[in-house]
Amino acid sequence: MNGAQHIIKTLETAGISTLFGYPGGAIMPVYDALVDSKLNHVLCRHEQGAALAADGYARSTGKLGVCLATSGPGATNLLTGIANAHLDSIPMLAITGQVASPFIGTDAFQEVDILGMALPVVKHSFQVRAASELPWMLLEAMQIAMSGRPGPVLIDVPKDIQLAEIPSVVGFPAADYSLPTAGAGTIEEANLLIEQAKCPLLYSGGGIMLGGAVTALRKYAQRSGIPSVSTLKGIGNHLPEDPYYLGMLGMHGTKAANLAVQQCDLLICIGARFDDRVTGKLDSFAANAKIIHLDIDAAEFGKLKIPDVIIHGELNYSLNQLTSPAEIGNWQQHCVTLKSQHAFTYPKKPPSIYAPQLINRLSQLATEETIISCDVGQHQMWVAQHYQFTHPRHHLSSSGLGTMGYGLPAAIGAQFANPDAQVINISGDGSFMMNIQELATIIRYQLPIKIIIIDNQRLGMVRQWQTLFFTERYSEVDLSDNPDFVKVAQAFGLTAQCINQAEDVEPALQTLLKATTPFLLHVCINPKDNVWPLVPPGVPNDKMLECTKNELL
Repeated sequence: MNGAQHIIKTLETAGISTLFGYPGGAIMPVYDALVDSKLNHVLCRHEQGAALAADGYARSTGKLGVCLATSGPGATNLLTGIANAHLDSIPMLAITGQVASPFIGTDAFQEVDILGMALPVVKHSFQVRAASELPWMLLEAMQIAMSGRPGPVLIDVPKDIQLAEIPSVVGFPAADYSLPTAGAGTIEEANLLIEQAKCPLLYSGGGIMLGGAVTALRKYAQRSGIPSVSTLKGIGNHLPEDPYYLGMLGMHGTKAANLAVQQCDLLICIGARFDDRVTGKLDSFAANAKIIHLDIDAAEFGKLKIPDVIIHGELNYSLNQLTSPAEIGNWQQHCVTLKSQHAFTYPKKPPSIYAPQLINRLSQLATEETIISCDVGQHQMWVAQHYQFTHPRHHLSSSGLGTMGYGLPAAIGAQFANPDAQVINISGDGSFMMNIQELATIIRYQLPIKIIIIDNQRLGMVRQWQTLFFTERYSEVDLSDNPDFVKVAQAFGLTAQCINQAEDVEPALQTLLKATTPFLLHVCINPKDNVWPLVPPGVPNDKMLECTKNELL
């Protein structure tokens, strides 16, 4: 068995079923081994698409996403997808071919130091320098990617190693990646603060999904009665109908969530990291609150906010050990009032299609099991605000890196991972053009993915900031020369439709949801529509800019 065959055999043994990639010279032995394998290889039309599809596969399931590329430009094209997985802690294995070992360091054809280039954006990286290293490095790479706080791992395999005979594998002792368990002392300290709190608040992030702690969090929230907010990655941690769940907090969070976090006297941060998009002006964030921070990754403690109590350990165990407050009835009622008073509203007769209203209606019509894959921009925030998610793995969004072009390939990965699920990519006219070539992948594999393009003929989020903070000096945000998206989609082989009137929304959404083949809906909206509320840079979260009534008329 040569190295390439060993790679494929190891992936099969590990239970991997699907790979995303693009062949080339330095990875050809692996692709040759694929011919005799039952692994399902998805040929994407760009290596970035392959990496982002692997992300969508992993993000929607919790399984390992695997992508392949050749050396040089193939490997560098993976980097954005790898960085995206790194910032959102998504388990990924990126396997790259490399020039033959004797030529490393000689500026050989398509040689780049992908090991060095990837180091800042991976959990770990390997370069195989001897055939005997390949078996243990491959196993170690998969273990590292999936263990503790997940993340991407790169393994760079020179072409001669792929062709070399692999010595008999005698087996390697499994590395110890057991999760730490919080000590009784820290739990007692936390419980004392919880018992004394009058206005406690749960603040949960993506670590809940990654740690498989959604049920434990919901049970603790119900048992304790503590109101809650979530980050962008934490959307779906709580059921939207929970009266004490106030929604997403931060720059484009709900007013109720942002007011509550500024008014609480105890903030219980669970699987979140006090990201700048959450905190606003950092020294004013939850300024009057004690902080309990629960996380699996010790590196997050004290990085931005100094907690009063640190609980380092597996979240399911830690949540089950937490107690309930003594008396918070007044605070609960206050939070219910905040949620009611500051709920999003929609115009009864909008003069044009209002994207938040369309997304809210889509949420009402789609099943709870529908998976929504977002791109990045205004539409991403509208989805976070107005779509009612019941599980975090149904909301695929590039949260940390903000990768335009993420949504379409991520939807492809999610559809392969969840073949019976309804998968919808909601994109903007700017983001959609970033990886438009993956329409060919959808058609090649006849994936029943639905696509909604929210088209304002602008780079909408940049335009909004130029309106608000750059005295309306608009610079390079006009996309009015976009192609006809319906004709483009039809040229690839999709069914497509365009709407530009509010009365067309309902029948168009019905058509989209009933479609059994790939379908694209092009939605034209007012270029001046903004995302509200917005916490401006350098101010506390309770100093939000809000929509004026005239904007909805």
